[in-house]
Amino acid sequence: MANKDFTLSDWLVASDIDGTLNSKRRKLPERNQKAIHEFVYDYGGNFILASGRSISSMRKHFENLGLNHGYAVFQNGAGIYDYKQEKVLWLNLMNEKLTDIVLAAAKKFPMAQVQVVTVDETRLVRPDLGAWALAKTSKMKLTKYKSINDVPTGDWCKVIFTGLSPVIDRVERFVTQQNDGDTSNLMRSSICSFEIVNTGTNKGVAVLRVAKHLGIDPSKTAAIGDYFNDYEMLKAVALPACCGQAPQGMKDIAKLVTCHCNQGAVADLIEYIIAHKGNI
Repeated sequence: MANKDFTLSDWLVASDIDGTLNSKRRKLPERNQKAIHEFVYDYGGNFILASGRSISSMRKHFENLGLNHGYAVFQNGAGIYDYKQEKVLWLNLMNEKLTDIVLAAAKKFPMAQVQVVTVDETRLVRPDLGAWALAKTSKMKLTKYKSINDVPTGDWCKVIFTGLSPVIDRVERFVTQQNDGDTSNLMRSSICSFEIVNTGTNKGVAVLRVAKHLGIDPSKTAAIGDYFNDYEMLKAVALPACCGQAPQGMKDIAKLVTCHCNQGAVADLIEYIIAHKGNI
C-alpha cells in the first residue's frame, strides 16, 4: 500500500458489472479502473464484483481489474466464488418449494422462455433467438428442453423468465403471490426479464457474507448498481449508491447517486469514500 495518511482496509465496496462497472457498450471506463486500483493498492480497500453473471462470464471482468483477492458474488447472490483458489466458497441452491413455484409458473405462462442456471450449465425451455443469445453470454454449456418437466432439478442456482414485458409482469405477480409476497429473492433485471434465486438469498446477503469473511463491519460496506436486481444489495449495505441512469425506485434508496455508468459511476463512489476518509 502506498504511503497515505489513512487506510480504507476496513472498507468493502461491491459493484454490479453491466451498466455499472462497465458502460452501456460493456466497456470498462478508464476512470473506473484507475479509481479501483487506487482504492485497493493505495488505500488497502477491498473491492468485489457482485453480478447476475456466471462464474465463467465474470472471469474476464475480474481479471481486468487486477484485484488483491479473488472473491466475487455470482448468479445474483446464489453463490460466492474465489478466483484465486478456483473454488466455490458458498452456494445456496433453490429449495423444493421455490422449485415447485417455478415449475407452476413455467406451465401457466407458456409464452415466457425459461432459463434454469446451475453452476456450470444453462438449461433452456422454449428459447427464442433472444433467450438463446442471452444464454450464450453465460459462457456455459447450453442444453435445450421442450418442456419444463424434462429439466433436471436439485442443482438450480437461478431461474430467468424472459419474454414480452406484459407476460413477464404476469409471471412476476404470480411468483410473488406464490412466494407469500416475499420479493427479497425475486428481481427484475430488465423490463423483459425476471430472475429468481433461492429463498433467503440475494446479492445483499452474499455481499455481507463476504464482508464477514474479511472481518469487515457492515457499517463499512458500500455497493453500487443500476437496476432492481441490485435493490436488495443496496438495502443491505451502509453506503448504497446507484448510477445516474438508474430508475427512480433505485435512487430513492441510494445515499449517493453517481454519474451515468458511461462516465465512470464506480469512480464517483470510490472518490466519495476517499474524500470522506471512510468516515461516512
